[in-house]
Amino acid sequence: MSEEKPEIEVMRRDAKAIFQAALAAVDPEEAVLRHVCLEGQLLKVGDLSLELGHFERIWVLGAGKADAPMARALERLLGDRISGGLIVVKEGHGLDLKQVQVWEASHPLPDERGVEGTRRLLELAREAGPRDLVLALFSGGGSALLVAPAQGLSLEDKQTTTKLLLACGATIHEINMVRKHLSLVKGGQLARACYPATVLSLILSDVIGDNLDAIASGPTVPDSTRYDQAKDVLVKYRIWESVPVAVRERLEAGCQGKLQETPKAGDPCFQNAHWKILGSNLEALKAASLHAEKMGYRALILSSGVEGEAREVARALAAVAKEIVRSGNPMPSPACLLCGGETTVTLRGQGKGGRNQEFVLAAAMALEGWENVVVLSGGTDGTDGPTDAAGAIADGTTVERARKAGLSPEAYLLENDSYSFFSSLGDLLITGPTRTNVMDVNIFLVRVSKG
Repeated sequence: MSEEKPEIEVMRRDAKAIFQAALAAVDPEEAVLRHVCLEGQLLKVGDLSLELGHFERIWVLGAGKADAPMARALERLLGDRISGGLIVVKEGHGLDLKQVQVWEASHPLPDERGVEGTRRLLELAREAGPRDLVLALFSGGGSALLVAPAQGLSLEDKQTTTKLLLACGATIHEINMVRKHLSLVKGGQLARACYPATVLSLILSDVIGDNLDAIASGPTVPDSTRYDQAKDVLVKYRIWESVPVAVRERLEAGCQGKLQETPKAGDPCFQNAHWKILGSNLEALKAASLHAEKMGYRALILSSGVEGEAREVARALAAVAKEIVRSGNPMPSPACLLCGGETTVTLRGQGKGGRNQEFVLAAAMALEGWENVVVLSGGTDGTDGPTDAAGAIADGTTVERARKAGLSPEAYLLENDSYSFFSSLGDLLITGPTRTNVMDVNIFLVRVSKG
């Protein structure tokens, strides 16, 4: 870092501060407290009011990386009115709670702890009666943490299928489409287990478009997908023949109408079901934009729904940053370009990394030699792929510094080894577990030198 211009060092610090502002805006505990309030015996969530005196018991159930602080907020609001409950969270993302049991499990690949936690959660759900209120908490990671293999499937079957889906470049919507039809709990089936209890789902969105049936694979909402669509995903990415035989047999049986479909809109199990999204990627981007403007940048949110291959998206956005330098379009310097969403990585090499790190590596290569341009991309959950980094940061001098250190950016990108590349340069973005998750935030800062 010693060879960099002081201005670049300031811009790097600015980028990290803008990212932190995005995280603060989607703090799960604060999100619950902003949207949920208790007025006497009335629990109010938006336009919905529930008279607590009508319920004998209140349960808290759920799964996701942000569930522990969400549950803590409910304990602050309701105290010992909560009869009990259980949430499944990613290992290392738990908190000490009083009324609600916290169960840690593996993510992104499910494990036996997730299976056992989900079994216990389903037991509680099936105990709920018509005079019970279930507060269901869902956030990013819920799909991998809520694990109940359908009849005839093993955990290993689901692990193998998940690995293949994560490696092939499928979108999170497509991955969840498959997961729902291999599960006893996803795709509205938790609502089926809770019925006839009243279910209020409080949700932190980690999917593009904030589609309720896609977040954590929609355990308490009507499912809009079918068995044939799940099969089509596996065929589309040419992994149909690679998934376990039991998976193929189940999907084939479902396509032939031999298995019960996931519950759809109009199903009686949703008669007493309500849903509320408490936070999203767009909220994070808006907060980042405000913070950037306070720091003297002109800020522009391009999209909260960015998807596609990480390296290709990065090159396209880097081109916009370079256009600002060349012509002052779409906005003059100093500028802050903001995007959010969830890109994908098609694994071709054997390296270590994640979509945010690969995004920054591809952007750094596109920005080689461009002065006073900084790029940062980070996962709001604090983890990027199977690494301890949220993402990475780079600028127009990154590739030059790498080559001087004997590193070939092209070779690292080819090998999907972005983690090793940025680790060698000291440019990984390390936040630790944030206990939130609203997908990714991409930041480009441009400050054209005067004179």
